[in-house]
Amino acid sequence: MAEHADHPAYPVGLRLSGRRVVVVGGGQVAQRRLPALIAAGADITLVSPSATPSVEAMADAGEIRWERRRYEDGDLTDTWYALIASDDAAANDAASAEAERTRTWCVRSDNADVATAWTPATGRSEGVTVAVLSTDAQGRDPRHSAAVRDAIVEGLRDGTLAAPHHRTRPTPGVSLVGGGPGDPDLITVRGRRLLAEADVVIADRLGPRDLLDELPPHVEVIDAAKIPYGRFMAQEAINQALIEHAKAGKAVVRLKGGDPFVFGRGMEEAQALAAEGIPCTVVPGISSSISVPGAAGIPVTHRGVAHEFTVVSGHVAPDDERSLVDWAALAQLRGTLVLLMAVDKIGAIAKALIAHGKSPDTLVALVQEGTTASQRRVDATLATVGERAVAEEVRPPAVIVIGDVVAVGTDTAPHPAE
Repeated sequence: MAEHADHPAYPVGLRLSGRRVVVVGGGQVAQRRLPALIAAGADITLVSPSATPSVEAMADAGEIRWERRRYEDGDLTDTWYALIASDDAAANDAASAEAERTRTWCVRSDNADVATAWTPATGRSEGVTVAVLSTDAQGRDPRHSAAVRDAIVEGLRDGTLAAPHHRTRPTPGVSLVGGGPGDPDLITVRGRRLLAEADVVIADRLGPRDLLDELPPHVEVIDAAKIPYGRFMAQEAINQALIEHAKAGKAVVRLKGGDPFVFGRGMEEAQALAAEGIPCTVVPGISSSISVPGAAGIPVTHRGVAHEFTVVSGHVAPDDERSLVDWAALAQLRGTLVLLMAVDKIGAIAKALIAHGKSPDTLVALVQEGTTASQRRVDATLATVGERAVAEEVRPPAVIVIGDVVAVGTDTAPHPAE
C-alpha cells in the first residue's frame, strides 16, 4: 500500500492451475486478461452484472464461471489471485480491501498504486515467457514496458537475440519454409526464426532474397536456381540435396517463395523426405495469389463485386495436352481469376477465356515483382492483355488478376449492388 510505494515490485511467476481466481468486472480489461488466466489453468469466477461479447463467449464455452451480479463482500474467500477491473469505483475499493484482509494478491486496473500486484507486459516465444515490469514504482510506464517486451520477444523469435552459451542446437531435419511474396518483412515469425537457426539454406529465386544477407557466415546457401527461361535445378536434384544435408545432421531450410504448397512443389519434397525417414516441418507462407494483388490495391473479393476467387497455374497453355485446367468452366465464373506463372501464356489464356464466353472487355491487371521495391502494375483487358504484356515487357514473377475487382478503388470501379 502507500508505505510500500517507494519500493520496486518483486517479480514472481504464479502457478494458478486448479486454483481459484476471481475477476471483478467483465469489460475490456477482463477481455484482455482472461485468456492468459485460462491458459494457466486457473479456476476462474467472473463477478459482473455484464460482460463484453468475447467474455460472455468464454463463459458460454465453460472456460470461466460467470456470476451475473455486482461484487459482494466474501467473494474473494479462498481466492489465490484477484483481478479488480470493474467500472464501479466503490466496488473496486471494497474488493481491494477484502483482498488485503484475506492476503490475496490483487491487481487493480483503475489504481495500480493501491494494488498488491501488478500485471507485467508479457510475451512468449518457444517455451519462454518474457515479463517486463517498470522498476520505478513512482514512474511506471506501461507503454515502455510493452516496448521492451516487444523488442525482446521479437529478438527471440527471429533468432537475433539468444544467450551465446545457451543457444538451443537446432534439430537436424528439413523445414519447408514459405517465404512470402518477396518483401522480407512478410515471412512468418516462425519461418524467420528457423532461417536464423539453419546450417544450410536451399533457396528459390522467388524467395525473400534480402533475408539471406542476414545469415551468419557459416551457413551454406544453395541456389535452387529455378530461373524462368534460364538455368534450372531439377527437382530431383533439389530433393537429393535436402536429403544429403539432413542425413549429415544439418538443420536445413528449404526457403520457397509464397507458400510451399501453392504451386511450390512442396509436397513433392515432403514426400521425398518422408521416404527417407527424414523429419520435415512445413511452415506456411503468405501466398502471392492474395498478397500481391492486395499490395497493388486490388482486393481479390469485394462486397457486391466478387464473392469468389480462383487461383490458377498458367505455366501450361490452354491447348497443351498436359493442362489440367477447365478453361471453359473458368470463363463462366463471375468472380476473380488469379493467375500465377502465366506471363508468357497470358495471350493464349485470354483468347481461350474469350472463346469460351468471357467478355473481351473484362479487366486485367498484371502486377510484377509484387511487394518489393520494384513492384509495378500494368492494366489491360482480356482483348489487349497479350499485346500489353509484350509492349510493357512484363517479366516473371508477376501475378495476373482478371475481373471487376481490378477497378475497385478507382474512378471506374463498379458500384456494389448490396
